[in-house]
Amino acid sequence: MRKRVAIVTDSTASVPLEVADRLEIDIIQLELKVGEQYNDERRVPHPEVAEAMRSNIPVATGEPPPPAFYWTYADAAASGVEAIISVHISEGMSKTCESARIAAAEIGVPVYVVDSRLVGLSMGFAVIAAAEAAAAGATPHTVMSVLDRRLRSTNQLLYVDTLEYLARSGRIGRAQAMLGQALSIKPVLTLQGGILDQLAKGIGPDRALRKAAAAARKHAGSGPVDVGVEHFQFEDRAKQILEDVCAQLPQVRRATLQETSAIIGAHTGPGALGIAISPAS
Repeated sequence: MRKRVAIVTDSTASVPLEVADRLEIDIIQLELKVGEQYNDERRVPHPEVAEAMRSNIPVATGEPPPPAFYWTYADAAASGVEAIISVHISEGMSKTCESARIAAAEIGVPVYVVDSRLVGLSMGFAVIAAAEAAAAGATPHTVMSVLDRRLRSTNQLLYVDTLEYLARSGRIGRAQAMLGQALSIKPVLTLQGGILDQLAKGIGPDRALRKAAAAARKHAGSGPVDVGVEHFQFEDRAKQILEDVCAQLPQVRRATLQETSAIIGAHTGPGALGIAISPAS
């Protein structure tokens, strides 16, 4: 069956590489700066990023340049697809969509650049669903409908071990971070309208993570659901959270444990953990 739609996303979607290969999802790498060294994030080991952050070495992130999108789009167009759907990190967090649109204007087939208003596996699950529809030969309209439905139904929760790194990146205020540290407050955050918002908080990590898991189970509902837990240098706890959440949900279709994008880790810090709940019906 001829593939009519090409799917493109970026590295913050945390799509497992074997899944991306199987479904022919093109992944554009965001850029990471550690000290004075720039690189695609895939070329920078996670432990190196975490150690730099702990040592107060400057770590910064940047969107891919338009040519990175252009050549990927050009290759897809040359393969004969009718359209390209390019799904990216929330515009409230990155200028990635802006770079994608600049490149899309130079391509001879329709390129639909989609601001997911999400990040991490919550975006990744929607991308995977769209790619599965594309692989089955769906029309661009059908693939866009699948993508839109999954983006609107998916929920992303985030636990951070310290608010310090979110403050450094400007995601929260410095005073809020200092108060959280003084009181050992561990927040549970969610994405609302493409930006971070506080959902709950607990004194100490155990209470906060229990609240995150309970919120994830509540959002899942009773139908088929994809569940993902991603982490930044926090694998043992992430594995336990995934097991706990899945054990109490009757219809888990896909369970994914993944180390998150280093770009996300650069903003959340070591010990961060995300839970993505994506109803599949």
